[in-house]
Amino acid sequence: MPTFLDFERPIAELQGRIDELRDSSGGVGAGGVDIEPEVRRLQAKSDKLLRDTFARLTPWQKTQVARHPERPHFKDYVAGLFDEFVPLAGDRGFADDQAIQGGFARFRGRRVMVLGNEKGADTASRLRHNFGMGKPEGYRKAVRLMQLADRFGLPVLTLVDTSGAFPGIQAEERGQAEAIARSTQAALALGVPMVAAVVGEGGSGGAVALAAGNRVLMFEHAVYSVISPEGCASILWRTADKAPEAAEAMKVTAQELKTLGVIDTIVAEPLGGAHRDPAGAIANLGDALAAAMVDLGGQPAERLRLGRREKFLAMGRS
Repeated sequence: MPTFLDFERPIAELQGRIDELRDSSGGVGAGGVDIEPEVRRLQAKSDKLLRDTFARLTPWQKTQVARHPERPHFKDYVAGLFDEFVPLAGDRGFADDQAIQGGFARFRGRRVMVLGNEKGADTASRLRHNFGMGKPEGYRKAVRLMQLADRFGLPVLTLVDTSGAFPGIQAEERGQAEAIARSTQAALALGVPMVAAVVGEGGSGGAVALAAGNRVLMFEHAVYSVISPEGCASILWRTADKAPEAAEAMKVTAQELKTLGVIDTIVAEPLGGAHRDPAGAIANLGDALAAAMVDLGGQPAERLRLGRREKFLAMGRS
């Protein structure tokens, strides 16, 4: 069973009842009563409730789905979409940041450079990967890998899933803001196609540093914003309790950002979110990445650079 979110409690209760009935031996309950008709009825009711719930998610509820601990992570996308992945480590200056991963790979027969945030799947790995929050050396590694891809004429694919860059004092001492700016600059300067996908959270400059591509894709229930809803609420209302109101005002959802021209394509998720069917979500993302690469194929370097420039300068214009 998946981990249910607070707003999914009615679904969880139905699913719990279904599981209790299915645990009855052979589908026959006490006194030899056939329980399968009741199981089917409850399952149909649960499926309808799930569809109805996810058809009208609020921005705050989408934020919760985007943060679900069981959503696929970078390592899952690499395993499901890429062959011959060769990880590359280190910024050649300070250290190797485990929050930002990357390396050479083959995507549907074509050599590419793939980069992304890895949040980790359990307590130990989350600590090791710093919950996907990159440090300066992570963004400097991203610059190194993007420039390497440019040198060898390889498309760059990025998978963004971070609440933001790491805000600790050590990161600030090592030039966090400068490293983020350099990564964004490197992405904008690429002479090869760059396709970015927001697969969970796209938080602040830590996300933009890996998402300044020719095409920006976004999962249906992902979120993308300049600050977390809690951070925004703490600034405006002096309390994180106003996070739902902040999420509503900030236009963090894929549907709103598509209308505003911030992203290009919304990638459908399986019913109930990517965490309920990771394989289906990964396959959908693969098809969207492939379509974007076909769209960008054959364009000369200067056209790719100009396209990125025009894309980002157009944001916010009426």
